[in-house]
Amino acid sequence: MTTRDRLLGLIVVVVWGLNFLAIRAGLDQFPPFFFAALRFAVIAVPVALFVRRPTVPVRWLLLYGTGFGLLQFAFLFAAMNAGMPTGLASLVLQSSAPFTVVLGALLLREKVGPRQWIGIGIAVGGMILIGWDRAHNATLLPVLLTLLAGLSWAFGNLGNRLATRASRPASGVPVEPMRLMLWMTVVPPLPMFALSAVVEGPTTGWTAIGDVVSAGQFSGLIGLAYIVLIGTIAGSGLWTVLISRYPAGVVAPFSLLVPVVGIGASWLVLDETPSVLSLVGAAVVIGGCTWGLSRSPRSATTTPTEPRIVTPPSGATVG
Repeated sequence: MTTRDRLLGLIVVVVWGLNFLAIRAGLDQFPPFFFAALRFAVIAVPVALFVRRPTVPVRWLLLYGTGFGLLQFAFLFAAMNAGMPTGLASLVLQSSAPFTVVLGALLLREKVGPRQWIGIGIAVGGMILIGWDRAHNATLLPVLLTLLAGLSWAFGNLGNRLATRASRPASGVPVEPMRLMLWMTVVPPLPMFALSAVVEGPTTGWTAIGDVVSAGQFSGLIGLAYIVLIGTIAGSGLWTVLISRYPAGVVAPFSLLVPVVGIGASWLVLDETPSVLSLVGAAVVIGGCTWGLSRSPRSATTTPTEPRIVTPPSGATVG
């Protein structure tokens, strides 16, 4: 992996780490499923109207959007609404990294070098150390829901890879990762609004918006703006670029650094004070990721592959 792409990965780490503060602000004012639907809907509407759909198989686009968008955030927001501490949520969600590596190796037959396995193992050990130290802050159900969110994220990563691979033989030109990511956001809103209507009530979310506006308390809407503009468009866009260039096992370990930012931000803003053991675990996570992602002289698994732009279908228009 090039130095530039490592820096892009670190930018995503910071953006997604701070994203948990924005999520907490939104969940303090809106029902979880409605808030998840809203975060995707405000992107999906202009995308569907003004952005050409990427020429990738619909089934892989649906897998990407269902895993990365619909299921990940339904489980995550439900977990945090049920009492999952913000910092701990940022940690447990990164179970997506080992899930992605295992699923990529088993289902996509991607090669994962020994150095990557060891580095991921060290980092996961640091996550376990932090989780063991902080598990008393969360009941079992929120932890299980967050693990399901991590598994959903892993399936979304595979959907992204499969969509990119499937488009290449037919066109011979690079896929546009940003367009693929944007169209992923079209998948979650309607199912999520339907889930919100069934579970939370058809008018609960809209009433919450009215209450927020009338009270002049806009922290939830500011959190929504951060999630949409920074967390989704910028963060997920960069993540999509990276995962389209490299095997899933190379990119996924970056997500192990997100809880370091998430726990630190929760400490500073929400007074979720980390213990010495948590800080030691965070250092282990950083060390494992840094060592596992460093390029070995004989490594062939971190050589980037150029993304391929897909020619739009005949008759497609923008807008």
